[in-house]
Amino acid sequence: MTAPATRQSGIGVALFSLTSSRSWGIGEFGDLPAFASWCRAAGQHFVQLLPLHEISPGETSPYSSMTAMALDPLYIHVADVPEFAALGGEAALGNDDHALLVALRADTRVRYGDVRALKGRCLTRAYARFRDVELAADSARAQAFQAYARRESWWLEPYTTFRVIHASEQERAWWDWPPSLAYADPEALRQTNRTFADERQFRAYLQWIAEEQWQAARAAAGVRVFGDLPFMVSGDSPDVWARKDEFMLDATVGVPPDAFSETGQDWGLPPWRWDVMQSTGFQWMRARARRTAALFDGVRIDHLVGLYRIYVRPLDTTRDKVFSPPDEPAQSLLGAKILGIYLQSGIEIVAEDLGTVPPFVRFSMARLGVPGFKVMRWERAWDADGQPFVDPAEYPEESVGLSGTHDTEPLAQWWRELTDDDRAAFLALPSLAGCGIAAASPFVPDVRDAIVGALIGSAARTVMLPLQDVFGWDARINTPATVNDQNWTWRVAQPVDRWRDAPEWVACAERLRAWCLAARR
Repeated sequence: MTAPATRQSGIGVALFSLTSSRSWGIGEFGDLPAFASWCRAAGQHFVQLLPLHEISPGETSPYSSMTAMALDPLYIHVADVPEFAALGGEAALGNDDHALLVALRADTRVRYGDVRALKGRCLTRAYARFRDVELAADSARAQAFQAYARRESWWLEPYTTFRVIHASEQERAWWDWPPSLAYADPEALRQTNRTFADERQFRAYLQWIAEEQWQAARAAAGVRVFGDLPFMVSGDSPDVWARKDEFMLDATVGVPPDAFSETGQDWGLPPWRWDVMQSTGFQWMRARARRTAALFDGVRIDHLVGLYRIYVRPLDTTRDKVFSPPDEPAQSLLGAKILGIYLQSGIEIVAEDLGTVPPFVRFSMARLGVPGFKVMRWERAWDADGQPFVDPAEYPEESVGLSGTHDTEPLAQWWRELTDDDRAAFLALPSLAGCGIAAASPFVPDVRDAIVGALIGSAARTVMLPLQDVFGWDARINTPATVNDQNWTWRVAQPVDRWRDAPEWVACAERLRAWCLAARR
């Protein structure tokens, strides 16, 4: 599916940020409809969420996915799980857990370890009741679970086996397991599945609950829901463990030296072995596309150029770092093939094509009808005198206009840190003519409104607005190349189930709707 024929606007946000008065210290599946209701009032057509896949133990970044298939149980709203309710719900929590829940709700940041521990204890008890009551009686609810497990067995079977071994091995990476398990000896796996049959069923139960809640939230949203497809998955994942021959285990993926890094970057992820994947008909890629299409209406493909070529960094430093495939014709054919797999899944595709992207990649995108990104602050005529900003009215129709991404500083900070010359150059854009803003102006609401309004009025068919920027909030999701307790922990200050009644949030929705109507979105 190519981009839609009509002009559209949507909001980009992390689900973990969208806390409500009911959630347990983190935005949850059940919080999406309340936020989507506000988006509809604001004239928005879609919500674009950061990845929802299960992240690796101890991680907080949604891009640290340990699987391309499973949803993260962290987003389950425990109070809506029937077995938890049957056990007495929140009222039956022990004193310590109740105190923890109160603290998690009051915190201004997501406390991943505490949220996961509390939900883990409650969901373990809920599963025990499901097993002892529903499964024992072969109830309708038990049959629904069993039907789900059969339907999703193509990814659920290897996932649950991997997860129970991972837990039994104290969450060590699979290459540190006993060899018979690390290299999937059939008899060792049969014994493991017998030994941990109940634990595997528990992991499947969590995925069933997560999927049920997610699909219900998506259906109730009333807007289309876009996902985010991370470039790669962790080497310590069921995907790699089950398909070792399709990945290079003696190298990592990164980028070569560029303007942002003199030494390049090493992402620590295993490169694909294109020749082996091709010999299977790209089965794993097709499986990933199938799963993505089952969960979302559209998807943002992260680091699109990685579908055309990857920068391979051998662990043996005596070997050269190379692009794979090595030459442009092979890269072009490969990227078009892989991108075509996602297009054939039937969902809408937008692609993150920022940074160093060879011209042939953008030619391929245009031929396939896949829109790339135009981040307003970075769109400049870099080869012209003075490097003037490009007016949003001149963006290609087949593109996505943005004010920033989850990795950039929010608009408010960007404006404050601009030089006077850059502010003057930015304000010279025709789309900002007559806005009455001086280059020395602080980031006041008039500045925010002029910039967001100009972007919504752009020629790009799709506009994707980071939530922080439409309000002018000074909140950052992530600062790349840093590890701290601020990254990936931001929560909205007002519970999303109260936005339709709170003056600031109502006023923002009215502004957005008016701009979208004026721009024919």
